[in-house]
Amino acid sequence: MKSIPILQISGDSGGGQLLRSSLSLAMITGRPFRMTNIRGKRPKPGLMRQHLTCVKAAAKVCDACVDGAELGSVELVFRPGQVMGGNYSFAIGSGGSTTLVLQTLLPALLHAEAASTLRIEGGTHNPMAPPFDFIEHCYMPVIQSLGAKTEVKLERAGFMQAGGGVISVEIRPIKKWKKLKLIERGALHEAFGCVLHAHLHRDIAEREIATATQLLEWPVGQIDLRYANDSTGPGNAILLGARFENVCEISSGIAQQGRSAEAVATGAAKGLLSYLASEAPVGVHLADQLLLPMALAGGGVFHTLAISNHTQTNMALIEQFLPVKFAVEEPAPGVKSISCR
Repeated sequence: MKSIPILQISGDSGGGQLLRSSLSLAMITGRPFRMTNIRGKRPKPGLMRQHLTCVKAAAKVCDACVDGAELGSVELVFRPGQVMGGNYSFAIGSGGSTTLVLQTLLPALLHAEAASTLRIEGGTHNPMAPPFDFIEHCYMPVIQSLGAKTEVKLERAGFMQAGGGVISVEIRPIKKWKKLKLIERGALHEAFGCVLHAHLHRDIAEREIATATQLLEWPVGQIDLRYANDSTGPGNAILLGARFENVCEISSGIAQQGRSAEAVATGAAKGLLSYLASEAPVGVHLADQLLLPMALAGGGVFHTLAISNHTQTNMALIEQFLPVKFAVEEPAPGVKSISCR
């Protein structure tokens, strides 16, 4: 039997996203890869705990042979086997992002022959990662509209550093991907907000709500305060969203030591205002996450606000694994069109 040539990937131009996308694509295509200089431009290069969980989880799901799956490793060889549905449980062992592990495994498990359940323990609301609410309200509805039958549930919130949060997911194999076409938002259905708050002084949440309400010019009471006191450790997240007929966007801020409540809320509010100031339906973070489903469908188009470095490196990577080409155009000022054929 002829062996499949190994794909050589340099990890210095991307962060963990490049690794996660490589794992997803390797599982789906059966193509092995070697990644060198993993997260090379980060202050702490190499595999951190949440990246290692992604690697080990991917290996378990497709019975892969892996070299270099260790904390701090800057080189990884991943030789996938066949993706198998089943009941899986993974613990990151820290407050690392559960949603990033989910996004690594989901595309592959949609291509398995049998249904799957996932239980992932770690952080559910992290800086530098999509919070659970973004996955539930922004990402999943688009994926479901493309033919995916999957449901997510937040069992317990988890924050940095303690973790202990749990998300559960049910995934049924996809029969056929529908092509993505997302070029208009449609009518505005609702604007909404929530502060998720655990084991911290109530004053922090109230200051966030007051700051965001003022910046967004929303009526008092539009941002809910929701307690997550079953979480293992302290934490706080502000989530500000707008739901349209065809798409939903959530801008978030995660409380961190040394950042005031006002700064956290201002960052989240400005993110939503920036989105609302454009006509593009797909936010910058969602754009990253829709590239792979669009490519797996064999084509599609969506409009977004801007093209991030993440998006560019992700497009180039997908083109190495799949027989597709991406194109970027500017149909209107401040609107980018990403198409795939």
